[in-house]
Amino acid sequence: MQVQWTLSGFGDEIDPDPSVQAAVLAAHGARHVEVRSAWGVNVVDMDDEVLARVTAALRERSTAVSAVASPIGKSQVSQPVGYEVERLRRLVRVADAFGTRYVRIFSYYREADQTPESVREAVLERMGALADTAKAEGLVLLHENEKGIYGDTPERVLDLMAAVDSPALRVAWDSANFVQVGVRPFDEGYAILRPYLEYLQVKDAILATGAVVPAGEGDGQLRETLAAMRADGFTGFASLEPHLAASPSGPNREGPEAFGRAARAFAALAAEAGAVLV
Repeated sequence: MQVQWTLSGFGDEIDPDPSVQAAVLAAHGARHVEVRSAWGVNVVDMDDEVLARVTAALRERSTAVSAVASPIGKSQVSQPVGYEVERLRRLVRVADAFGTRYVRIFSYYREADQTPESVREAVLERMGALADTAKAEGLVLLHENEKGIYGDTPERVLDLMAAVDSPALRVAWDSANFVQVGVRPFDEGYAILRPYLEYLQVKDAILATGAVVPAGEGDGQLRETLAAMRADGFTGFASLEPHLAASPSGPNREGPEAFGRAARAFAALAAEAGAVLV
């Protein structure tokens, strides 16, 4: 049986303008975009006017939205529980306008003198509240294993999934982020997290330096991971997040050329794994 993965990408790594984002993605065979920002405005800050402009620009290019790439959970765990819950509620209208039920989130930073174990209960309380809110609104939260948050290793991501135990909380798998915390992603994480794996974020990294590189050029074990996902019958989104620019903090991180290099590298790996990108 043929396995298809739906190609998407973080459009603001191409250009701040959603029209340019959609055009470049389409040139690489993607009919979806993951929206994190447009014209420098983050999704959590989009008012009705900006939201209408984004949806119109994407509609004109016949581009759908795979997920809302929110910053929720990229905050200190010392923030009150309601802080991120309120921000998530603000994103409900954004997800509705974009026609997606997926919202990317994170699992909180801690202070330098705090251990993951010391903040576990506080993290679980906050993640549980977010999952309850998402479930009530018909959303699915995709947890990204960002470096430095509670869920940055496979074991702690598994802890989050098992402890919260909600269909509204699932895994966005990011091989590069695992590499950056010293993890061999496939060897150490795939088997335990596969039951929760809902979404693939595509980037790779070098273990020795943490530098991000195109898929297949680093230590993220993407060949093994993609082959296993193909064998398991995964049929979800694969979202390009190249992070190849020298200064990834800028609003226009990649530009079309670097993004295209990342897209071509992933397309080759997907074909090697026997998956069709649509």
